[in-house]
Amino acid sequence: MHQRVSTRRALALVVLAALAWGTGGPTGALLQDAGLTPLSTSFWRLAAAAAWLALVRLARRTRTPIRPRPRDVFTGVGLAICQLGYFTAIPLVGVGIATVISLGTAPLIITLATRERPTSATAAALVGLTLLTATTGSTNLVGIAAAVASAAGYSLTTLLNRNTQDPQTTALLGFVAGALFLAPFATLPTTTTGWLLVAYFGLVPTALAYTLFYEGLRTLKPSTAAVIALLEPVIATAIGILFFKEHLTAVAICGAVILLAAVAAQSRHT
Repeated sequence: MHQRVSTRRALALVVLAALAWGTGGPTGALLQDAGLTPLSTSFWRLAAAAAWLALVRLARRTRTPIRPRPRDVFTGVGLAICQLGYFTAIPLVGVGIATVISLGTAPLIITLATRERPTSATAAALVGLTLLTATTGSTNLVGIAAAVASAAGYSLTTLLNRNTQDPQTTALLGFVAGALFLAPFATLPTTTTGWLLVAYFGLVPTALAYTLFYEGLRTLKPSTAAVIALLEPVIATAIGILFFKEHLTAVAICGAVILLAAVAAQSRHT
């Protein structure tokens, strides 16, 4: 049995998970630019993450037997829906609206599911997220539905794994189950660059990020962790500015400031 970490360390773990997740959007976009469909992008993300965690387990010579449970299957379903919904929504409604709906709806779903009282920090975070990302896009109903499904999948995995005793094994089993659901629809990357992107996608914004997130969930409330994880689009935006020559509007800058302040406020009330 793994000992719970302190609240301060749990906050740091979720922040690190959000930082890692922030690199996932640009990586997924590059893979789709390279010709992978949303189904294939989602599959390879989960399959590569499972492979990385299996290698870690072998390197550590972990002898603890793996005992899959129904929760792991549902975790895999949630992960598959989360990834597929998000990458399906992006070309239909744009990155901004897809991010607002998929990430912004999740804290609300989790708060309602756990019967917690929404905080002012949660509301402020959603306002900041909207200002930061929802500057362009369209109102395609299929895209909106896909983004809502992504939020539901993310919420499901968060709620199922808030008390997991072994975050790494939980993540491994979830990735395997999710990849199996998507495997029949996947195609292979056709370039060396594509395979390198898959390797990175599986390692940092997936295997590492979810393991850290699940570890933090052992101490933090799910709603708190979901709000802190909203740092992800801030990181993705920073990457866009630094490496893709994107520019922020005054409204987006204001949204980033509000979002950061809201995350800091939520962290102080754990």
